[in-house]
Amino acid sequence: MAFALTVGTVTFLMAIIWGSPLVELMRRLKLGKNIRIDGPQSHMTKMGTPAMGGVLIIGWVVIISIMVNIVQLITNLEIAESVIIPLAVMVAYSILGGIDDYMGFRTRPGIGMFARQKFYIQSVIAIFAAFIIFWFVNDRVGLMAIPTVPVLLNIGWLYLPIAAFIITATSNAVNLTDGLDGLAGLTTSSSFIAYGIIAFLQDQQFLVIFCFTVVGACFAFLWYNAKPAQMFMGDVGSQALGGALAVVALMTNQWLILPIIAIIPVATTVSNILQVSYFKMTGGKRLFRMAPLHHHFELIGWSETQIVQRWWLISILSAMAGIALALI
Repeated sequence: MAFALTVGTVTFLMAIIWGSPLVELMRRLKLGKNIRIDGPQSHMTKMGTPAMGGVLIIGWVVIISIMVNIVQLITNLEIAESVIIPLAVMVAYSILGGIDDYMGFRTRPGIGMFARQKFYIQSVIAIFAAFIIFWFVNDRVGLMAIPTVPVLLNIGWLYLPIAAFIITATSNAVNLTDGLDGLAGLTTSSSFIAYGIIAFLQDQQFLVIFCFTVVGACFAFLWYNAKPAQMFMGDVGSQALGGALAVVALMTNQWLILPIIAIIPVATTVSNILQVSYFKMTGGKRLFRMAPLHHHFELIGWSETQIVQRWWLISILSAMAGIALALI
């Protein structure tokens, strides 16, 4: 744990140095945010803010993870294999998100990739990752931890579709949460801290290092994403963080408590689903003033800072509850 915390701190220090140059580069390349005209009017002032800041997170997680692997290879003649899977999923979703972001700037302004096309690619990545975890990590066993039950439950091949769904759903959930300055970074960091502690309790040392490397990189990004944000995360970061978080949850076998630990992304997604369903069932009426949920609270008078801080408090408490459930 001491080494993991040190690596997380080093990641923060290294990444924060490159934040300002990245902001300037994105401005010169005109990679600015397009604001939805049907969104909160207060967000119009954010138009043009550099919006691929997730590169700062993913880039440094990759660099530090490679460095840790090199050190491990030199000192112990082994590779941190457990890190390769969440790192690979993170990179794959980051590339997909980056393409989506770039299309939103250039070819389909404000829209990006077609939803079905993006979902198809997300699903392919998720299915492949689920198979790798099932076949190589769990040794062809579908494992699930249930709070208060002292043994892991084997759900067999049913694990594959469930795992693929969890990866895809979490990726999109974190993406939807990325709507206010600091919100996605803070809440996702809390979830990675929780799973870092769970992995530590399971003696999965490399997974612990990976989790706190992500936390360090997220904190560096948040330095520039705090209101008023100098850059936004974009799909290049949010999709990647969500996918990696789901993989970490699956590799600890504590994926059943993921909706508790990641309660804010889950609530955000549910609010979207409820809004659309209610709108269709009632012929045009709205359950919330606006979805996702954080926009509803903006429209009833909460400030952006209030929402982000209160959502972060909830995410910390839910992370604590998740760790408690993992211990019983």
